[in-house]
Amino acid sequence: MDLDLRKLRYFVAVAEHRHFGRAAQALFIAQPVLSRQIRAFEKELGCPLFTRTTRSVELTSAGKQLYDEASRITTVVDTALRRVHEAQRGEQRLVVAFSHGLHVSDAIRAFAVIHPEVDIDVFPLRWWERDAPLRDGRAHVGYLRRPFDDSGLRTVPIGHETKVACLPVTHPLAGRRALTSADLDGEAILDGRTRRISSLEEKFELIASGQGIALVPVSIAASYTRPGLVYLNVTDALPVETCLAVPERSCAGLTQDFLDVATATLRQRTATAPS
Repeated sequence: MDLDLRKLRYFVAVAEHRHFGRAAQALFIAQPVLSRQIRAFEKELGCPLFTRTTRSVELTSAGKQLYDEASRITTVVDTALRRVHEAQRGEQRLVVAFSHGLHVSDAIRAFAVIHPEVDIDVFPLRWWERDAPLRDGRAHVGYLRRPFDDSGLRTVPIGHETKVACLPVTHPLAGRRALTSADLDGEAILDGRTRRISSLEEKFELIASGQGIALVPVSIAASYTRPGLVYLNVTDALPVETCLAVPERSCAGLTQDFLDVATATLRQRTATAPS
């Protein structure tokens, strides 16, 4: 079967509002029309997407799975349409994604000297996205930290970063000059595996309030200082590799030019940066 993108967008609206009336208002269509479209969509898929009662609308297990997939599908389509329209207008655009704390501005300036005709956008990555924007088309190039899934990507090593421990100032270890990994045994480490956190700001707020500690790259520590937190070197922590990444299928033309310029620029910047 062919996936009907209009019905998919209707489904997403109902899934987000959990209410057919509010979803219909957001879509600027009548509620009976929306209900018919959702029933037709469920019939096409061959499974129910919602459990309906007189008071609530909840996603079924199939609906939850489709909702997880839907944002990726609509993002890919929207990005493709944007690029089609840019090509029709004769525009050249490069989108550069970067992980929090990593600075790509030097590379962008160097590239702009060679290609002043190219519009460059930057895409700050949320901590859970990593390589996803390179795969769904939102970004052409990424300046990332490992680990991430590099299958189908061409990666170029840039450098390494040390990790530091982030602790609340009230922590018993906060007065130490440095730590080892053994010092952190038994500590509650805040990461994506132990607790779902929506942003770095939320993570650091939880640390400051005594909810746990975290190991973070030194560039993140340098870009986020605030009262209530202390950063300590962990002498035996393994360094984190930083690298540029591009999809193998699109590593040509402007993307390749940027990769070449960024590799030279960022490696030089990393080599001269203070520890």
